[in-house]
Amino acid sequence: MQVSLEHVRQRIAFQKEALPVMYGEVDFSAVPERYTEDISVSSMAAYAGKFPPPPADMVARVRAYTMLGDVTADAYAALMPKYGFKRLVGMLQQACDQGVEAVPDAPPELVALIREMEVKPAWLNMDLVRKGGALNRLPMAIFAPWTIRGAFLATFMNKYTALPMALTGTLSNTTAAKRVNETATFFTVTTLPGALEPRGEGFKAAAMVRLMHSMVRFNVLRGMKGWDKSVYGIPIPQVDQMPAGLIDVFLLAYKMNEEGRTEFTADERARVEFSRYRCFLLGLPEDLLMDTPQGIIDIMNARSASIRQDFDDATCGALVRATMAAFLPPDLSPANRIRNALERRVAKLVLVKNFLGGNAQAARDMGVPVGPLDYAVALAILPLIALKMALYGLALKTPGLKTLADRRLVAKIHRLLKRYGHAEFTTDSEAYRPAAPVNAAARPTG
Repeated sequence: MQVSLEHVRQRIAFQKEALPVMYGEVDFSAVPERYTEDISVSSMAAYAGKFPPPPADMVARVRAYTMLGDVTADAYAALMPKYGFKRLVGMLQQACDQGVEAVPDAPPELVALIREMEVKPAWLNMDLVRKGGALNRLPMAIFAPWTIRGAFLATFMNKYTALPMALTGTLSNTTAAKRVNETATFFTVTTLPGALEPRGEGFKAAAMVRLMHSMVRFNVLRGMKGWDKSVYGIPIPQVDQMPAGLIDVFLLAYKMNEEGRTEFTADERARVEFSRYRCFLLGLPEDLLMDTPQGIIDIMNARSASIRQDFDDATCGALVRATMAAFLPPDLSPANRIRNALERRVAKLVLVKNFLGGNAQAARDMGVPVGPLDYAVALAILPLIALKMALYGLALKTPGLKTLADRRLVAKIHRLLKRYGHAEFTTDSEAYRPAAPVNAAARPTG
């Protein structure tokens, strides 16, 4: 659903009126330092020559949405002084499990959040969403457990997007493990049958993620030391939800572009609709959820080209090191120790290949040593994963085996969720730490 830019700007300005406790001191006419129109100094710089410039309308939308939080979830999070964060979490969980009508004296803000998530957008085809979820079960069950740590590191490659994670205590190994496992839980649980239906586990997880992000915004915008709005803008703006929510379909669209294809196959369309609806439940504006290969490429590139590139070792490097050092399994059994050691080596290669352009020395410079043994482990494990994926893929296309294969994947996902542990999707302001002050003299002027 495409809306006018004027409507977008009105929606953004409305935040100050609707939630003065959070946005009253935000100057929405100002452009934060994190935003740039110069691709050569952006996070898109290394890839600018591979893509045509994104359309001007998309660039303008990304600039606007850089200052948009989540008005509905933010309003609910702003009730923390009255209810406390534990009660807010409890009421939201009950509303998702039993319906908002089951919550005694449910505040209007909770009702509004649930009702907004229950809206079915005009483009929604739940049959396609269900099919897309089934298609995503295979990679989430087989491939993701070995790569989720490495993929999680994408959040930390830029200081402008990494700071909220540092502020909320993710610099400790224990908290880093918790956040990786929660991220794995969210994307895994959404692929289960019926997960994105109202009262489904994926629907509930999306609601909890929205509340967690809004709690971060509430705590930070009320005056946390180290958050400079003129530099960083709004914590976790809507455009920063796009990479995690759309990366799989972006890679699909990019591959199609290289192959000269412009139309999705039936299975590809299902995967796209699944990702779009999951993003919708997370609160992303519909006009950021493109439905064509080129549209997906353009909007993702517009977002990458809008963020000034800057790697701060005290923030970004520390987050990377904490995440790489984290022990992810639920216990210290010998089998889990071995698996964690092997998975960590694969994660190093994911970091180098996907986020450092193949530059292993850059990983070493940030305190992540990469050596021959890491490559050897990855070369041994990744082909086995690919073979397993291929065998499952063949079974899922074979009459008589499809149902059995899918049932096995669902069972495997349930086991993975148990291993990832209970995901709380909460943030406690008592664990926050102030960010280092910004050195004004070092700020770019362009």
